[in-house]
Amino acid sequence: MSRTAPGVIAMAMLLASSTAALADTTSITPADILAWDSRDFAGPSQYRMDQSGNQTLVRAQCINGASALYLEQVVDLQQTPILKWSWAVENTFEGIDETSKGGDDYPVRLYVVKDGGLLPWRTKALNYVWSSAQPVGADWPNAYTANAHMLALRSGPPPTPGKLVEEQRNVREDFKTYHGMDPGSIDGIAIMTDCDNSQQPVTGWYGSISWHAEGD
Repeated sequence: MSRTAPGVIAMAMLLASSTAALADTTSITPADILAWDSRDFAGPSQYRMDQSGNQTLVRAQCINGASALYLEQVVDLQQTPILKWSWAVENTFEGIDETSKGGDDYPVRLYVVKDGGLLPWRTKALNYVWSSAQPVGADWPNAYTANAHMLALRSGPPPTPGKLVEEQRNVREDFKTYHGMDPGSIDGIAIMTDCDNSQQPVTGWYGSISWHAEGD
């Protein structure tokens, strides 16, 4: 079953009334993530706390589901444009085309949203994804809406299933590059593990997330 509405547009409606304070560089822990609001686009993905060695993570398990955990929070990209996080996957999907609606599934994804306010069609989002089929460094418009742009930071099955890897992106520069805009700030962040289109079960993990100044 395919989701009935583009996730970025639905998320924009949730963010429209946000009055959260500006974010600082304080790390968002897995426990914080599990306390975020949730939104189902198909059946629910299962998010729970998991322990890996001495690390606490969010374990995301998906069986025919698509749901996100999201935080309404204004982040000042002029002060803290650098987004750092960690994630891992157990497996990826086979035989899918992620540029099509039938293949718009990701074992782990993190996205940031700039709210369009009263004009939700002006909402823009960046989706950082662990791709199953697209090569590292590939980018493409989301199959449901060109307002969301996909960036493949990892690709294919991991050499070591479940091993956490670190990511870092300059979100302000990415908005300039992929949306041709300098938003100054963004209004929300979300994680999402989904498998409703491919109908293939998948498991992923998310570690801490934090915002930083350049050079920090």
